[in-house]
Amino acid sequence: MSADTPIAAPTGRFAALREFWYYFSVNRGAVLGLAVFVVLLLVAIFAPLLAPFPPEQQFREFIRMAPPWAGGTQSQFLLGTDEVGRDILSRLIHGARFSLFIGFFVVTAALFSGVTLGLVAGYFRGWVDALIMRIMDIILAFPSLLLALVLVAILGPGLFNAMLAIALVLQPHFARLTRAAVLSEKSREYVVSAKVAGAGHLRLMFITILPNCLGPLIVQATLSFSNAILEAAALGFLGMGAQPPTPEWGTMLARAREFITSAWWIVTMPGLAILITVLAINLVGDGLRDALDPKLKRS
Repeated sequence: MSADTPIAAPTGRFAALREFWYYFSVNRGAVLGLAVFVVLLLVAIFAPLLAPFPPEQQFREFIRMAPPWAGGTQSQFLLGTDEVGRDILSRLIHGARFSLFIGFFVVTAALFSGVTLGLVAGYFRGWVDALIMRIMDIILAFPSLLLALVLVAILGPGLFNAMLAIALVLQPHFARLTRAAVLSEKSREYVVSAKVAGAGHLRLMFITILPNCLGPLIVQATLSFSNAILEAAALGFLGMGAQPPTPEWGTMLARAREFITSAWWIVTMPGLAILITVLAINLVGDGLRDALDPKLKRS
């Protein structure tokens, strides 16, 4: 091939990925949030290798030891120790596993159930639509944290029950969003053509219509990820989520609140971990919204 031969521009899937990354990378905050989230994900995956000590190991002679940069005398405890002498940095690193797992589990469960209900409601309409949407409206009528707290009180305290309760609370957002997208896509030509060609209801819903509704659902899933982490931390803080000695960030906050004036690092470090994680995920959600919504794409 000669040097003057023009090189064809990338087409298809690669062109779509390049366009997505262009609009996503324009938002510098989203890129920063993505970098922070990737670091947190790597920390969670390699927690046993990165943590200086096991999360439950206690150093009774160094109870409530301040970090070395805040007047502490033990350089091996970079973020200090807690009320029973456990290394805070090690517990935060292992706690990243719990928080990210909570986010993935809750979003997966809420997305699967909410999208299914939204597809059924938007596709079949009639009394099915009315029944599903009224149930979703009832769930949305309650404050999310209060409803999750009531559900966990019924099911019993624990991390798994807390995740189920949060998934149920977040489910209506996906159902309503999917229903609206289905109503918009259902009457389009490609759906009518597939129906005329003999496609069944399940194929029309899950193969034909659903892929064209994924944009707003991806953005909602990202934002729900951060909400799930916050809700789980709040339930843990109230004693209804993960139970001690699990190194979950909300549970760590609950145990540390009585030392907020005498040993500020015990309560500050888990709070900062929650703040940084939620902020990073929200920034990624903003970037996804800019990249996936045609109305928000910059010229």
